[in-house]
Amino acid sequence: MPLSVFNASKGLQMIKIYGIPNCDSMKKARKWLHDNNLEYEFHDYKKLGVPEKNLKQWLKKAGLDTVLNKRGTTWRKLPEHIKENIDESSAIQLMMDNPSAIKRPVLESGNMLLIGFKEDEYNSHLLD
Repeated sequence: MPLSVFNASKGLQMIKIYGIPNCDSMKKARKWLHDNNLEYEFHDYKKLGVPEKNLKQWLKKAGLDTVLNKRGTTWRKLPEHIKENIDESSAIQLMMDNPSAIKRPVLESGNMLLIGFKEDEYNSHLLD
């Protein structure tokens, strides 16, 4: 049975994970959460869009280089002049228009923010 929405030892609140269902990193993260009996809410960018307020908070907490997915196809297909002149404002618009340009998954729980799936980080931040 999944843990409740609050893990007292870690101070976890409800976990919300943002991404695209077919993404391999998303699949790994969701499997990890399931395997560790952690409940979560999934926010599908394709169906629900990108919450601009959250995106701006992620950029403030983690920085543009962490949030913007420069390894993906969306980034690689951009014209060079856009990539060379990207700033936070233009990056926000890019990510709002193309959610695939956001590194995935993005996991929030209270004030905690994890971007990308690294099993050791999930273990240390989400488990006892």
